[in-house]
Parts: sequence; C-alpha cells; structure tokens
Amino acid sequence: MTDRNTSEPFLDGFQRMLADAAVTGRRLTHEEIRSRRAQGARAAEAGHDWRSVVRAHLAAGRDGWPRGADPAGVLTVVEQALDAFADGYENAQRLVIRKEEAARREFIDDLLHGRGDPGQLAARSERFGLRLSRAHAVAVAEGPVEYDETDPVPRRVEDALYGRFESRRVLFTTEHGRMVCIAPGDQDEVLTHFAEQAHAAAPGRIQVAVGRPRTGPVGIGHSYEEARNALDVAQRMALDEPLLRAADLLVFPVLARDRQALVDLVHSVLGPLEGARGGAQPLLATLTAYFDSGCVAAAAARQLSLSVRALGYRLERVRSLTGADPADPGHRYTLQTAVIGARLLDWPAEPLQPSDLST
Repeated sequence: MTDRNTSEPFLDGFQRMLADAAVTGRRLTHEEIRSRRAQGARAAEAGHDWRSVVRAHLAAGRDGWPRGADPAGVLTVVEQALDAFADGYENAQRLVIRKEEAARREFIDDLLHGRGDPGQLAARSERFGLRLSRAHAVAVAEGPVEYDETDPVPRRVEDALYGRFESRRVLFTTEHGRMVCIAPGDQDEVLTHFAEQAHAAAPGRIQVAVGRPRTGPVGIGHSYEEARNALDVAQRMALDEPLLRAADLLVFPVLARDRQALVDLVHSVLGPLEGARGGAQPLLATLTAYFDSGCVAAAAARQLSLSVRALGYRLERVRSLTGADPADPGHRYTLQTAVIGARLLDWPAEPLQPSDLST
C-alpha cells in the first residue's frame, strides 16, 4: 500500500478508513465524516483545485485498495468520504470567494474615491491586475437602468473585454449602478472597445464617458470623477453622443465652477426673454438650435420645423428684447455662453433665485 499522506495532507487517514471498512463492512462514523469535512476545508484554503483533489482521492483509493475487499462496500466508503470532503471544500471556498470579493470591492472603492494611503493602494493593486506607477484612464458607462456585476449586461461586457484583452492590465467593475473600466492611459483601444461592447450589450440608450489619463492612485480617482462629470454635463446639455471624452468638455465645468458668475450672466443676458409671449423657452430653444447648427439659419429652421422667415422673426425678437444680435459676431459669444449656462442651470425650468443674483 502506497502512503500518500505525507505529500498530500488532505488525504490523511483516507486509506486507513478504506482498509478498516473493507475488513468490517462498516460505513464512516460521524467523527470520520467530520474529519473529512475539515480536510476539505483545509484543501480549499490551501488553494488546491477541485479536479486535483478528486484525482488524488481516486489514486489513493486505487493504490490502497484492500486486497479481496468487496468493491461495493469500499466504493460506498469512497463515496461517503468524497461527499463529506466536498461539503467542507465548497463551504470553505465560498468563504474564500466572499472574502476575496469583499477585498476587491474595498480596493475599488478606495481607488475610485481617493481613500486610503496611496502607497498601500499601489501595493494592493498588483493583486487585482493594475500597476499604479503608470498613468490610467477611466471610462464610465451609464445605461437606462442601474447595474451590478451579477447582471447579464455587465457580465457580457466583462467577458468581451477580457476575452480580447486578457493579457492587459485592465480592471472592470460596477459602481453606483454604472459600468466602469480602468485601463492604462496609453491603451485607448481598450476603453473604446469597452464603449462598443457596452452599447452592444445594453438595450436602450447608453452613454460612455472617458476621463483623461492621470498618474498614480489619486489620478485614477480624478479620471473617474471627470468621466462622471462628463455624463452629468451630457444630461444637462442634452448631448446624445454615445462616446464622450472629458477632454472635449472642459469648457462646461469651467463655466459651472463659478455658479454666481454663471447665474449673473444668464440673468443679465437672457432674463429679458421671459417678457416674450410664451415665456423664454421658445426663444431659448431657437438660440440653441441656431448655435448648434453653426449659425446656419436654414439648418436651424429645419431642426425646429420652422420656416426660415419664422426663425428670422424669432432671432429679431431676441435682439429686440436683449439688445444682443445673434447674427453679430461681437454679440454672438456672449449670447452663446449664456445659452450654455442656461442649459447647465436648467433655466428657465429652474428659476434663478434672487439670493443667487449679484447685489
């Protein structure tokens, strides 16, 4: 009989049980079943994969098969032993997986929100496939519903992402109902592929925003915030591009940074439009279409389902109320900036409070 106990501790006592059962015809005792469960738990905690431990049990059973034993009786004991071993193994493995998931979730939260010591974050990052000495960029995908990592859509995106870029240092997760991808800053093709897969997997409208590449653990948090802010700006500005880049939208956070000045600009330049018949919204929509079309009256009229003559009347009404002519290059910049500000402030749907106005 070959003794495998010294090389594979989780087999300790297994062959003795077979030999004893062959002689007595008995089944395993409660204590023996408990010990097999404990050995299964130890094997899982030590990182042994399930296929290898089953193979080891079968090999030990073959090598230590009692001579002249009743096959049915011995196989019953083998079945009992493996069943108890599997019970302990699976319970321990579930606990290991839960701990690993909790550690991964804690790392991702600390990384995206800039919590924790940067040195410790960098040390932990290798375990999860990132090397924080490099610059990284973050892409965030927002869909019509909130997602978590167990939902079908994120799982399809994750499979497609890792299927193509398995050897890259890429991290996929979900955060606050959005899908998030972190990739090295010089590998834009990874984030572009992430965006393509998100659009392919998610039913309904979905937008993806990409932050600028930043260096270090703190940089990843900044890139993540940029991507989130870009999605917020897109919602406020009714931007429907499927892929947004924070670098292309920097003017909007600059404008929104000084709310007092922005409120004052909108109030001073566009406030008189509230005196128009029907309120400010129709004339504000006219200015928005006019500027979005590159100040081409025919294109703006088609967008608004108006005649060019009716559009011209509205633009003249804007000029008479505000004193600023949309067709005059000298006035156009102020008017267009005020229109952007109105969209950021959701005006006139959200009235400008007197307390917000400059005194």
